[in-house]
Amino acid sequence: MGTIYYGGSEAPIQIEDRALAHLKVVISTKLRRGESFTFSWTHPDDDENGRSTIWLHPSIPMRYVFDDPEPATLSREWIEELSNSANSSGGIMLVSEHLEKE
Repeated sequence: MGTIYYGGSEAPIQIEDRALAHLKVVISTKLRRGESFTFSWTHPDDDENGRSTIWLHPSIPMRYVFDDPEPATLSREWIEELSNSANSSGGIMLVSEHLEKE
């Protein structure tokens, strides 16, 4: 389980490593461009029910921590799906990866 530390928040955001790797690409790209946007996710099963949203801004520090020392292999399709949501008025909504059936 990976973690995002955002700004001065004392509550880290827990996200599965593979999803966090994909989010990192999309979030970093938008912040590098100087864009602000929202990021929403549903709480993990072991957390309180519901969902959360934060406002992401280039001037607010962010740190990604991964449990797995090896970087995940990225899915171009999942990055594109997350990027499309990031460019919408609703901001990034963390959605599950659509795996292709073999």
